Amino acid sequence: MNGTDEFTGLRAVVTGGASGIGLATARLLAARGAEVAVLDLDPTGAEKPLHGLRADVADDASVRAAVAEAAERLGGIDVLVNNAGIGVAGTVADNPDEEWHRVLDVNVLGIVRTTRAALPHLRRSAHAAVVNTCSIAATAGLPQRALYSASKGAVLSLTLAMAADHVREGIRVNCVNPGTVDTPWVGRLLSAAEDPAAERAALNARQPHGRLVTAEEVAAAIGYLASPAAGSVTGTALAVDGGMAGLRLRPATS
Repeated sequence: MNGTDEFTGLRAVVTGGASGIGLATARLLAARGAEVAVLDLDPTGAEKPLHGLRADVADDASVRAAVAEAAERLGGIDVLVNNAGIGVAGTVADNPDEEWHRVLDVNVLGIVRTTRAALPHLRRSAHAAVVNTCSIAATAGLPQRALYSASKGAVLSLTLAMAADHVREGIRVNCVNPGTVDTPWVGRLLSAAEDPAAERAALNARQPHGRLVTAEEVAAAIGYLASPAAGSVTGTALAVDGGMAGLRLRPATS
């Protein structure tokens, strides 16, 4: 956090904001002057000054109620960060239809439900910004991530469509594409691996800068896209991946 006050007077809602990237983002926005409401299945991780509200992005009534309460508490909504999401491993053969429906319902329709509920408030804002948490999986073929990649590919396309739909309403829409981030979900994947240390080393090496991305680094990118400083940025996917999407390095020599 850089101690600036660029969000002073602005009201932000962050979904999935009680842990990982969402919590880092909520804390950054609050530190820079925003009033922040966190929507989460378990909002207890969102301590003051954050406003923790329970919401299930897979349930439209829950989302509408939480967004309405957030708008009432904050006095409006200027920034929406659609960060709630779930991860899943496997090829197309490894997950049944029910799991496909569950992940797409959260990762894609969750953004639809939250944005739909927030739009009336965003339309009244003089500085309206939506930032979606997408993934490197939307633009690169990763092994054992078929369902997750499909959901994030949809998020990328949805971001572009939303940006086109709402630019003339003064609402900017962008997304961030993180590489592999050191989050609780990745921690659980590593714990389940046959050799967690070897798996972590492989994930580190997959990113050109040689390590996992931090939640705070992704939060900083979200903060930029949401800020007035990015007033001419819309329909953009900002990679935060240590160069994974764009760099093609020669193998390291010992």
